[in-house]
Amino acid sequence: MIKESKNSRGSAAQFFVAGELCRRNLVAVVTMGNTPNTDILCSNIEGTKFVHIQVKTYVPGNKTVTVGLKAEKNFGKSFIWVIAGIPKSSSDKDFEYFIIPSEYLAPNVTKAHKMWLSEPGKNGRIHKDCDMRSLHLPPGESYSGWKIDEYKNRWDIIEDLLD
Repeated sequence: MIKESKNSRGSAAQFFVAGELCRRNLVAVVTMGNTPNTDILCSNIEGTKFVHIQVKTYVPGNKTVTVGLKAEKNFGKSFIWVIAGIPKSSSDKDFEYFIIPSEYLAPNVTKAHKMWLSEPGKNGRIHKDCDMRSLHLPPGESYSGWKIDEYKNRWDIIEDLLD
């Protein structure tokens, strides 16, 4: 049996997301790491409007997905995060997608991380700052109480930007 890897799941997620966008009559190009902060460049058929998409992958059933510092930066209206739940090949779980505009993800990730830093950890230990951030997956919520449930399968967010 072939051993599954985090890198292959991440690559697969980008292609699954691009495939879903193409199925919706949009043009989607996977950048293969050649474009900073953009995993997929997506446009309308006419090529007159574009969005940049950053894909983060998790295994369905996980409680969190890890994002980097750039999740705290609002890159503007044309920047979208797709949090993609890609099941293991041996799983019968469904694929899960959360389509979240940067303008909403950034302040919520920042607020939750600041709250996490301010609260004591196990046995009263002080949390140490790092470059990674956690995004809580449904049914969970972030330290600030933010939930991403409302963004599940919200492909219309991207479609509306490109209409």
